[in-house]
Amino acid sequence: MTFLRSFVFQIAFYLVTTLYMLAFLPFLPFLSRRGLWRTGVMWWVSTNVFLLRVLVGTRAEIRGLEHIPDGPLLIASKHQSAWETFALLPLFSDPAFILKKELMRIPVFGWFAAKARMIPVDRKGGSSALKAMTRRAQADMAEGRQILIFPEGTRRPAGAPPDYKFGVAHLYASLRVPCLPIALNSGLYWPRRAILKRRGTIRVQILPPIPPGLSRTAFIATLEPLIETASDRLLAEGLAELGERAPPDLRARAGGISSPLSTPVENS
Repeated sequence: MTFLRSFVFQIAFYLVTTLYMLAFLPFLPFLSRRGLWRTGVMWWVSTNVFLLRVLVGTRAEIRGLEHIPDGPLLIASKHQSAWETFALLPLFSDPAFILKKELMRIPVFGWFAAKARMIPVDRKGGSSALKAMTRRAQADMAEGRQILIFPEGTRRPAGAPPDYKFGVAHLYASLRVPCLPIALNSGLYWPRRAILKRRGTIRVQILPPIPPGLSRTAFIATLEPLIETASDRLLAEGLAELGERAPPDLRARAGGISSPLSTPVENS
C-alpha cells in the first residue's frame, strides 16, 4: 500500500508540475518575477504539499521561524531530497536558488527558472564559475533577495557523512551578510532516487544566523557542525517515529534521541 500511494503521488507530482507550467506559459512574457512567484510558484508549492499530505500521509514541522531575519540573507540548507527544493520556498519573501546550470536547459522548466531569476552554476567551471555565481548573487542581494544554497552541492542520503563544498564559504565571504543554517531529515521520508515515500513528519530546524565577518575557514568550521548536529538529532527523531518502517541500515540509530532544539512553531 505504501508503494502504491507513493507511486500515485509521484504521478500526481509530475502531472501537477506539467499542468502548472502549461497554464502559466502563455503569460510568462507578461508576468513580473514577483508576480510569477506569488501566483504560479506558491500555488504549485501549496498543491504539492497538500498532495503529499493527503496521498502519502507525509507532513512537515518547521521549527525556529523566529530565527529568520529580515533583509538580504544567505541560506545554507541540508539537502537530502527533492522536498526542500520546493517546500522551503514559502519561508522566505524573495528567495533565489543556486542550482546547477543543466537545469536551466530543460525546456519550459528552464524558462520558468530564468524568469524567477534562479542562479545557475557550472559545477565543473572552477574559479570562473564561482565568480559568475557570486556576481549574480550580489546583484540579486542588492534587491533584498535571499540566496539559498545547498552546501553539499547535491542530495545526500539521510545519515550519510557530510561533504561540504567551497562554494558556500566563498559566497559567505563575498556577500557579507548573515548565513541562516537549516537542518532537516527529509531523506527519511522522501529518499533520493526512489519512488517510495514514507508517511510521517518531515522535521526542519532553522538555526540562529551566523553573523558576517568570519574567515572562510572559521565559517565552515561553524556551519558544518551546526547543521550536522541538528540534522542528526532530527534523524533520530524520525527514526523513532518510523520504527520498523525505517530503513534497515539506519534503524540502529533510533536510540539516544535528544530533545528538540526548539518548540515547533508551524505545521504544514
